Amino acid sequence: MKAIRCNAYGPPSGLVLETVADLRPGENEVLVQVKACGINFPDTLIIRGLYQIKPELPFTPGSDVAGVVRAVGAGVRHVGPGDAVIGFVAHGGLAEEVLVPAGACFPKPPEMDFPVAASFMMAYGTAYHALKDRGHLKPGETLLVLGASGGVGLAAVELGKRMGATVIAAASTPEKLALCREYGADHTVQYTETDLKTALKELTGSRGVDVVLDPVGGPYSEPAFRAIAWGGRLLVVGFAAGEIPKIPLNLPLLKGASLVGVFWGQFAMTHPGENLANTRELMAWYAGGKLSPHLHEVFALEDAPKAIEALMQREVKGKVVVQVG
Repeated sequence: MKAIRCNAYGPPSGLVLETVADLRPGENEVLVQVKACGINFPDTLIIRGLYQIKPELPFTPGSDVAGVVRAVGAGVRHVGPGDAVIGFVAHGGLAEEVLVPAGACFPKPPEMDFPVAASFMMAYGTAYHALKDRGHLKPGETLLVLGASGGVGLAAVELGKRMGATVIAAASTPEKLALCREYGADHTVQYTETDLKTALKELTGSRGVDVVLDPVGGPYSEPAFRAIAWGGRLLVVGFAAGEIPKIPLNLPLLKGASLVGVFWGQFAMTHPGENLANTRELMAWYAGGKLSPHLHEVFALEDAPKAIEALMQREVKGKVVVQVG
């Protein structure tokens, strides 16, 4: 089979398309013929050796997949050969075939095409786990989403509105903020052109925001936390800005606030039942026309390095997807 391979840590330009051995499913594994693979921010890190998971070289990146089951291993009963599925893996998705753990493989809704399905799991799974399980977002609260035009950010804007929050979307350009408004943002802040703390205080009447979803880090985390309400929660999702911020620990004390880590991949693997319940809710909302993933662009498998590069350069609104077959 063909696969995108990372033979040495480095930029996307170092990735190559190679022919590798076909796969066979082991116990509790599902062999999936990949139709599409979503690109996520961790893909930009794992190929450079900067992610918390460091696969042995060489390896195939890619974690969000959608495709058709070719074979199943012992113990797999909920899907079978010929079924269209969505799956999540630590790596290996940018290939014609991938082995997916049975607990991370779900039937694909018939109304969801493969590129959309491959854009869905990590973005919406992360955002919903963050807001529901870690942030305990309540109707009537105010949610700030940093990096709001990205895959996780845009999903959080959409889900935050669905969960009854007032949503403030923060992003770097007017075009990105316009997309956030299309997805339901009540207010927008261009944080590259204005003081984030001041803008948030003005928008909330000095009360502050209840929940901050932060996949960006860098220079924006601390001012967002300084504008948080009493008892607020800052959800640490990632560091797309490239810098891991250092927040003074007197701030959580003074505000009675919490810094809460969000690692959806680990949650999905260690709490499969809870993750399945979340996934079923998200799928039901999609089937009911209440969620609408935004695809920025679809690339061919041989152009997967260009897709990852586009994400690294912050050119993407929503998700980019690689179509495999």
